[in-house]
Amino acid sequence: MRLVVLGGGESGIGTAILGKKKGYDVFVSDFGKIKLSYKEVLITNDIAWEEETHTEALILNADVVMKSPGIPEKAPIVKKLVEKGISVISEIEFAAPFTKAMTIGITGSNGKTTTTMLTHHLLKSAGLNVGLGGNIGKSFAWQVADDKYDSYVLELSSFQLDGIINYKPHIAIITNISPDHLDRYDYKYENYIASKFRITMNQTEEDFLIYDADDEAIAVWLKNNKTKAQLIPFSLTKTFETGAFIKNKKMEVNIINEEEFTMETETMALEGQHNMKNAMAATSVAKLMKIRNKTIRESLSNFQGVEHRLEKVLKIQNVQYINDSKATNVNATFFALDSMNTPTVWIVGGVDKGNDYNELMSLVREKVKAIICLGVDNKKIIDVFGNVVDIMIEVTNMEDAVKMAQRLTEKGDTVLLSPACASFDLFENYEDRGNQFKQAVRNL
Repeated sequence: MRLVVLGGGESGIGTAILGKKKGYDVFVSDFGKIKLSYKEVLITNDIAWEEETHTEALILNADVVMKSPGIPEKAPIVKKLVEKGISVISEIEFAAPFTKAMTIGITGSNGKTTTTMLTHHLLKSAGLNVGLGGNIGKSFAWQVADDKYDSYVLELSSFQLDGIINYKPHIAIITNISPDHLDRYDYKYENYIASKFRITMNQTEEDFLIYDADDEAIAVWLKNNKTKAQLIPFSLTKTFETGAFIKNKKMEVNIINEEEFTMETETMALEGQHNMKNAMAATSVAKLMKIRNKTIRESLSNFQGVEHRLEKVLKIQNVQYINDSKATNVNATFFALDSMNTPTVWIVGGVDKGNDYNELMSLVREKVKAIICLGVDNKKIIDVFGNVVDIMIEVTNMEDAVKMAQRLTEKGDTVLLSPACASFDLFENYEDRGNQFKQAVRNL
């Protein structure tokens, strides 16, 4: 069997390693450059590869193709593979049949990284032999090749879910759904929603779907479509016999045949309404996995949070600098602005993915004193907010953005980097953007 891997990043190299171990004839092809460290892995494992090109003769003879999540379906080579009837799947779909481990799959427009890391933290703290993968950390396929874990917590993007056929998580979580990546879905929100719900399409009556019962898109889908999975809702406003909710500043989680879990919300390490939802989702998993209440409470009170997500960097002259570089869509930035309690200088901009900034209008009017646009094309942001804030400035690098923000602040203010956009116009990725912000703040 010939396995062709498109994309020589983390998921691609992991898939190549697993494919080689399972006896496939493996070929890796990347239209860009492959990192030196990954090339060394390919050479060591005697895996054929190419970079900066796709040689059709070496690709179109595949039995199966693993496409990295960053490569769109519209890419010419992918179209040709589909036309030939060659199966094009994701890393998750390829790797899952090679492990007996149980998987917990987590998707959503926002909160999935925090929920994934918190779920992993809860299970690991309870002594479970659990791996962390998907969109985060080491490639799932690579970990399956090493065969070390009894279960995995996987962060799954819509792109990874687009490439599944038979994969099913035993426990699935949908944290929320809001418009994102619409450029990859023909600018149709319903296509993106359908993509997220692929997480439950193969689940059976023995599996579980944990979901945000306050989310309109989720509610509409569940009303009009069926899943076989047992449903476990969570909510900030409703209460349930089976599910998780907040009542009188307490989080309550009720799972069938399990002891009720309660915890005062103020004793949790995570702050903010959106994080209460992430905590309810993760705790629901922990209860399904029969983890003791005492262990869950301890884990929720000592969890450290996620880098680049509302990360407090430094306080300088009584001005708080916050790195929320991971906010690559409007909904994530909505949560960030909503959690601001002081006048805010907002650094925003990047590659627009079909954003509707009007959703932020009331928060910007209430909380933002100045906007710094950090992007190559800021026209849309300027058109929406130009008449709303007194000060609007355009910059093209992070150092200037942070220096300008410092000039515009007074004691007690906050400087918030929450771009609401992808980072690829000026940065390698959102981590690079967040790290440059932190360094620029330290240099003040």
